[in-house]
Amino acid sequence: MPPERSSIFDMIGPVMIGPSSSHTAGVVRIARVAIRILAEPLQEAVITFYNSFARTYEGHGSDRAIIAGLLDFKTDDVRIRDSFAHAEKAGLTYSMRSIGNASTMHPNTIRLELKGPSRSVNIVGQSLGGGVINISEVNGFAAGFNASLHTMIILAEDVKGSIAFISSVIAHDDCNIANMVVSRKGKNDLACQVIEMDTGLKPLTIEYLNSLTWIRELTFIPNIDL
Repeated sequence: MPPERSSIFDMIGPVMIGPSSSHTAGVVRIARVAIRILAEPLQEAVITFYNSFARTYEGHGSDRAIIAGLLDFKTDDVRIRDSFAHAEKAGLTYSMRSIGNASTMHPNTIRLELKGPSRSVNIVGQSLGGGVINISEVNGFAAGFNASLHTMIILAEDVKGSIAFISSVIAHDDCNIANMVVSRKGKNDLACQVIEMDTGLKPLTIEYLNSLTWIRELTFIPNIDL
């Protein structure tokens, strides 16, 4: 099988505001993915910077970048520079903290604990350089996606045949699965399926999956310009 080709984006990084793609563009993208997982208006955020980020987030502008991303500003939005003022106008409550010695975590790791009117999410993201990111955890489950493809996150009961069934539904929508990560908290406990796809799903397919009694929650993140 031939190796995947690199894109121009991979080589030169994104168009962005800020001194570093790792410390600004990647951080913005992590936050923009997180608010899509929350999937309702953001009211409160607790932001934790780890390791290298913990030591440099203020000087390199990662603090402004993470708030900008939570406000859904793109990586090249000039409002990133004044994101604190924009957050105040939007009524966003947030706090930041740093942990500089988390040896098990990637050097550029951020945890976002987000609250909306009716739900909350806990997201761990890593900025890998060049604006490339990895969402490593979603609500305590392993995730491992970079939001460059259409992504579906399903929280479901750990029923037999669920992976094959969901894969079949996706296939019948003429959609190809590029990657899948499945994790669970224990046998017969809740399981999380993170499915990356080459193309998007029809709204009717998403509606059907949401109607299944054993699926607790479904989040679909289309391949948009994050």
